[in-house]
Amino acid sequence: MHHPTLCAVAVGILSALPGAQAGLYTKKSPVLQVDAKDYDRLIVKSNHTSIVEFYAPWCGHCQNLKPAYEKAAKNLEGLAKVAAVNCDEDPNKQFCGTMGVQGFPTLKIVRPKKGGGRPMVEDYQGQRTASAIVEAVVSKIPNNVVKIEDKSLDKFLSDKNETAKAILFTEKGTTSALMKALAIDFLDIITIGQARNKEAKTVETFGVQKFPTLILLPGGDSPRIVYDGEIKKEAMVKFLSQAGEPNPDPAPLKSKPKSKEDKKEKKEKKASSSKTKTSASETSSATSEPEPETKTQQAPVIVETALPIPTINTREKLIKECLTDKSHTCVLAFVSSPDDDAAKKALEGLSSLAFKHSQSKRHLFPFYEVPKSNEGASSLLKALDLSGDIEIIAINARRGWWRHYQGADFSHASLESWIDAIRMSEGVKKKLPEGIVAISVEEKTAEATPEASSEATPDATTSASSENATPVTPEASSGDASVSAESTSTKGADPTVEPETAAETPIIHEEL
Repeated sequence: MHHPTLCAVAVGILSALPGAQAGLYTKKSPVLQVDAKDYDRLIVKSNHTSIVEFYAPWCGHCQNLKPAYEKAAKNLEGLAKVAAVNCDEDPNKQFCGTMGVQGFPTLKIVRPKKGGGRPMVEDYQGQRTASAIVEAVVSKIPNNVVKIEDKSLDKFLSDKNETAKAILFTEKGTTSALMKALAIDFLDIITIGQARNKEAKTVETFGVQKFPTLILLPGGDSPRIVYDGEIKKEAMVKFLSQAGEPNPDPAPLKSKPKSKEDKKEKKEKKASSSKTKTSASETSSATSEPEPETKTQQAPVIVETALPIPTINTREKLIKECLTDKSHTCVLAFVSSPDDDAAKKALEGLSSLAFKHSQSKRHLFPFYEVPKSNEGASSLLKALDLSGDIEIIAINARRGWWRHYQGADFSHASLESWIDAIRMSEGVKKKLPEGIVAISVEEKTAEATPEASSEATPDATTSASSENATPVTPEASSGDASVSAESTSTKGADPTVEPETAAETPIIHEEL
């Protein structure tokens, strides 16, 4: 039997320790970090649309999403909230469950409900690129900007005459995300409208010469004010604030900064404590004789380590565990010799992954070592056209698909990324060849009646135990077997994965 190396054991132990996994996003990240306690205050009660990522730091796909998600957060700054919840933290686990999170990363768009009340929450199912995330969120921002035409100008100016108004004159027929965000900030405080350059009467009334132009009408006898600053959210909010303060929006609570006196006192206490300990240590050394070594020697600490993954040595067991029409996903590692260095690395990598998930109490499909000398192994590998010394596959006989681990890199990180892709139903699944899946015992018992025999296909009428089951074409082969990532995707997962490309054009929503 093979044994985990010190490295593999260390990986498993560290991942199981509380606090070993820090969150993905630092304090300086543009992504707002939210937990179960402040989600209601920061997201539910926000005036703005939000997108929230529910993630686990150990998830490879969450790590891959991080650059695109932070890029989206920068693009959406001031327009919408981009937040993240670490579901691996104990206080957040139950909350993530109540939010319907069943896989990582799960992204949900939260938008305020018109008229108040609980916001509307929907899963984000788009591509995992910054541009796709930005586009999806912008499309969910409520539009409170009033469209002004020549025929409606008088009505716009007369409605709620005491309320301040602002008009953006633009050549564009659509409303930018920036103007939508401003209208939300000043909802019921300043009525914001938008007029196109082709509305001749409106343009002439206000003497507009260039586009875009933003004009503030403070109300009453106050003269109009033309904005001449940058097209930036912060500057425009300041300009409009002349007519009224914007609606407050909840922000993260900041810890009170410590005064110079507090810092000085803490430093002095630390120095005093250190000095006291040193003095006590010196006094003890001077007055006490050293104790015998046997008394100071600590008992060895027993640490639970990753155990080798189970071995399947017979064809019958292989069929029973992974190749019946009732079998769920199995990961099978076929090796010529478990003592080979590459085989050891692959098997130890899988065992450390199994250990990591078991310690975190996360359900994971079983991993098995299968010697290639096994009769069932050789026939299965031949059917799948695999001939390497080490072959690792994931197989789901019930749904009729399999996936092949590519390459010779059997590192923990590489195997974990592959396993995560399977857990999240990402990537391409291959259809199992006919004759691989065997009918389970229960189904054959039901088919043993004369009625069932007369209607069953020749393959289905074979009576045998599950350990000697006759291979049949899986039920899925007529259409179900060509299982796509979409049809088997975990709820909340994003099947349409596209890597973030360096050439992707930043999305700018400040243009008016």
